[in-house]
Amino acid sequence: METAQLISEIKRKKSFLCVGLDTDMDKIPAHLLKEEDPIFEFNKAIIDATQAHCVAYKPNIAFYEAYGIPGWKSLQRTMDYLNTNYPEQFTIADAKRGDIGNTSTRYAKAFFETLHFDSITIAPYMGRDSVEPFLAFEDKHTILLALTSNPGAFDLQTKSVGNSQLYKEVLKVSTNYKNAERLMYVVGATKAEYLAEIRTIVPNSFLLVPGVGAQGGSLEEVCRFGMTKDVGLLVNSSRGILYASNERDFASVAKQKAIELQLQMKEQMEKL
Repeated sequence: METAQLISEIKRKKSFLCVGLDTDMDKIPAHLLKEEDPIFEFNKAIIDATQAHCVAYKPNIAFYEAYGIPGWKSLQRTMDYLNTNYPEQFTIADAKRGDIGNTSTRYAKAFFETLHFDSITIAPYMGRDSVEPFLAFEDKHTILLALTSNPGAFDLQTKSVGNSQLYKEVLKVSTNYKNAERLMYVVGATKAEYLAEIRTIVPNSFLLVPGVGAQGGSLEEVCRFGMTKDVGLLVNSSRGILYASNERDFASVAKQKAIELQLQMKEQMEKL
């Protein structure tokens, strides 16, 4: 998907909501466990209920890998369902891959060509030649981890490197990668106060922002410091939508939670 298509959907829906499909068999409603493919049935219900109010879906790959081949089949079915029925949705493989060049190319093929994701999250630690293989794919996006929402982010990401900090160096260096226009970045909502400075380095790039809701991040703060003229944000909610109910009404309750977030986003967009 081209960036222009994503921006168009954001403006059409008045939403920049990304629904994280962190589907946990221990948390989904008990009645679904009787199904042949509980993960897919849960995902399908969530997607159908929320698709009118969001612009992206982000399966967390670990939640599928954990179940071996059946989990991968559930992921494939989920992606086939999304791409067939809701091709306007931007899809993110939350895989956090990153390896030497030829391995990165294979990871890219797996997620871009076999599973047909629009984007993938990447750990930048191994540098240019581990990232550029992902950037070589046209109309696909690479989302670099820059400043994450977890407490351990302060262990390394904010450490000083010369006169800068490591996450700032990641941002600065990556803007010189080949096909850098296909880059997006992960910036946690719990680090909203950093966004203003991040925007001086990557003023127009899309930011994937986890941490709103269950992790305590503020949507208003994220928008105040991070929003661009094209919005430039994908704000993710996973647990707050997926597990708002574990009863038979789980999909309708998830829809209501998505609507609540979408209305807040509409309000923020109207301030642009």
